[in-house]
Amino acid sequence: MKAMQIFSNADIVTHDDRFRGYVVVENGLISEVGAGSAPEKGHDLGGDYLLPGLIEIHTDHLEAHVMPRPKVEWNPASAVLAYDAQIAASGITTVFDSLRIGIDEHEIKAGVSARVAEFAGLIAEAAAAGHLRCDHLTHIRCEVPARDVVDELARFLERFPVQLISLMDHTPGQRQFRDLGKYFTYYGGKTGKSDADVREVVERRQNTGAARAGQNRPLIVAMAAEHGIRLASHDDTTLDEVALSQRDGVSVAEFPTTLEAAQASQAAGMATVMGAPNVVRGGSHSGNVAARELADANCLDMLSSDYVPASLLLGAFQLADSPGIGGLPGAIRLVTANPARALGLDDRGMIAVGKRADLIRVTGSAAAPVVRTVWRAGERVA
Repeated sequence: MKAMQIFSNADIVTHDDRFRGYVVVENGLISEVGAGSAPEKGHDLGGDYLLPGLIEIHTDHLEAHVMPRPKVEWNPASAVLAYDAQIAASGITTVFDSLRIGIDEHEIKAGVSARVAEFAGLIAEAAAAGHLRCDHLTHIRCEVPARDVVDELARFLERFPVQLISLMDHTPGQRQFRDLGKYFTYYGGKTGKSDADVREVVERRQNTGAARAGQNRPLIVAMAAEHGIRLASHDDTTLDEVALSQRDGVSVAEFPTTLEAAQASQAAGMATVMGAPNVVRGGSHSGNVAARELADANCLDMLSSDYVPASLLLGAFQLADSPGIGGLPGAIRLVTANPARALGLDDRGMIAVGKRADLIRVTGSAAAPVVRTVWRAGERVA
């Protein structure tokens, strides 16, 4: 039986409101939320924010810990623990580990992708041993044109539970890389290849991409349906691509590259996600639509930290002034209640009676919010 905890003198952000007050936690759940003074002495937060723990649905940051430098691999068990600690320190209490399946033979991190089952196993072992700070769920990113994606996904699903599958296609000349100049900059910068070498990669990927994607995508969609796994689109750009996602039963639209695609996705009932780094940087590194443009147009539902865990909280605070967001409560919903609803996590995502006591204490301003303390189910984890 866990002791009762009282958090008082806090700037509390609930689903629809913000006020100075207190929260009572019993047995890992929120039992009382009130304005003003707490009914008895508690842990004085000194006016700091008390927010729901953040929910991250797409981060591939584990790869940066496994391969911190090109062709340099770190001890994988140590990488998992370091990744988990960084995620928790960023205020994230629930994370969907975005593990990639489908090796593009031209990718520099093909070796990391080939070991996805190993990493999933290490995460599961660390969780079972009580070594992880965050609640870890699994998001499989399927590179649809990859030659091995269907077989590898089938093998993975035999061993591990999966909560979300995204349908990715990074063939240059469309979606994220419809601007080939951006692809040359991105891929050449990652690999150090010359323009001539990158041009050869582009030609090879374009020659195989469409045919493989046409064969693989229906099989992946069928496997997701068989296992009851939610589907996400990835980098939809055109109305035809949105229509394909709708036909396939996609419920989450990840990183639409145009305002038109984002609006159509939302109109079709898909929850839209944009990268928090896009918010913080002031735009897309690939030259696509800015996340703030979606926010201002009231067609942004969630944020993802993608490749910078600390961007999730910072991006939310920076969008609080957008006319389409609804102030700080609306901004915090982008990284808590909205992803919880979209992914079926009904027990968390907001400060409300009966919800799991995933909480974070934050100080500072919108320019630099600082995570001071993190609790998961009432237990301090960071």
